[in-house]
Amino acid sequence: MDLHRPIDPNKTYEELTSEEKLRYDHQKLHELHKGHESMHLHMVMILLVTLIVAQFIVLEWKKRHYRSYASFTMVAMWTIPVLMSIKNHWVRFLVVWTIFTLCTGLVIRKCCVKPINVTTPRLVYKWFYLIYKLSCFLGVFGYILMMLTFLGINLLFGHKPQAWMDISLMLLFYGLYFGVLGRDVAEYCTDKLAASIGYYTQEGIPTRQLESDVCAVCGNKLLVGVDEEGVLGESD
Repeated sequence: MDLHRPIDPNKTYEELTSEEKLRYDHQKLHELHKGHESMHLHMVMILLVTLIVAQFIVLEWKKRHYRSYASFTMVAMWTIPVLMSIKNHWVRFLVVWTIFTLCTGLVIRKCCVKPINVTTPRLVYKWFYLIYKLSCFLGVFGYILMMLTFLGINLLFGHKPQAWMDISLMLLFYGLYFGVLGRDVAEYCTDKLAASIGYYTQEGIPTRQLESDVCAVCGNKLLVGVDEEGVLGESD
């Protein structure tokens, strides 16, 4: 399909065919951005400089004060997107965020209870392993959908590329956001577990001599081998 082919100016938008509407929208987009090349160049340069400087600052902060860095980034990632969603009325994200927060909050609460229940470590593993799997699936599916859009597969179904790109970007965002947030919260929970059970020294987590099929935290038998993939089923 030639998206730059002229459209009959005597037709209204409602009279256009689906193919002509695609061409019309594409040409309108180019008209809106006509003459903005220099402005776009300045915006890109400012963005690149800002990213480089910010990256240097963040790396130094992470290197020198990791605990404050980890706590700040976790809280910021957990709160800033939801505040933006409330402001812009993004109901879908608010619903997903609320479900994630309630479930993760329950896991964090169990990690903070003393004494630690013997099933808590497995609960922590199961929950964050599930988050990891779902995040990977959403990210990969969103990426594949984006590549299909770039290849023009959406035109075979008569769909606009904007619709497919919106879905793919949304899936990529959900996968990346909850994947990174889940990783940070998992690290926080493991620190809490290690501190609560007294399994900690100034040099870090000490070594222990255990059987290869025994969990070093709860002392229960492992359901899978050391080199096998974990499971999410019942383990008590």
